Amino acid sequence: MTDDEFLAHLTERLAALPTVQAVALGGSRAQGTHTPASDWDVAVYYRGPFDPADLRALGWPGEVCELGGWGGGVFNGGAWLTVDGRRVDVHYRDLDVVERILMDSQRGRFEIEPLLFHLAGIPSYLLLAELAVNQVLHGSLPRPDYPQALRRAAAEEWHGRAALTLGYAKAAYPKGGQVTELAGALAVAAAQTAHGILAARGEWTTNEKRLLQRAGLRGLDEVLCSLTPAPEVLAQAVAAAERLFQEASGRQDFSAG
Repeated sequence: MTDDEFLAHLTERLAALPTVQAVALGGSRAQGTHTPASDWDVAVYYRGPFDPADLRALGWPGEVCELGGWGGGVFNGGAWLTVDGRRVDVHYRDLDVVERILMDSQRGRFEIEPLLFHLAGIPSYLLLAELAVNQVLHGSLPRPDYPQALRRAAAEEWHGRAALTLGYAKAAYPKGGQVTELAGALAVAAAQTAHGILAARGEWTTNEKRLLQRAGLRGLDEVLCSLTPAPEVLAQAVAAAERLFQEASGRQDFSAG
């Protein structure tokens, strides 16, 4: 089965699930940055009650999570499957939730929630980013622009969080020579800053994989590689991170205290 035939088969089966209104291809394959070994990321957009048991009944090997199995927020569940020898990740997307987030974004409103494997957590408008960059395979879905109100509000919120993270890192970790804690805090602050930079530009992002590169913050690698338990070295690292964030964002409000 060719990739095109596989995708048509996958779409047909997912689109036939009860309450599913649309199916979209996401990830690297939707953006043309994939390799032959890349997973297939697909989202099923449903309205009304969606039962993962219907997906499980398709008989594909793998793990099908219940609704809320991935935290109960924006990522409210999904499945890791093998279909025709290919790895497939299925994400559940509630259209009622998507439409609410779309309305909130026009007013500059959003939420940030924790998610495994994400340093800074994920913003609720990630669902809109998916709509903007994913490839619709079945049904119809909106393709939103980045609202001006959201650009302003998200940039302020993310930069504010980064400044607080830097301030805490400087106050809490250098004097005790706590390299690991400081490195973690700087990584979190970098991800927060990167979110703020992309929001200010009006650029959607769907995950953290290339967040630092896109925001011009890859230079933090050099800062982290220089860490030793010496308090003065750790304090200098916080200052270097602050300068990097200021230069990349064009903002001066990253004072670490």
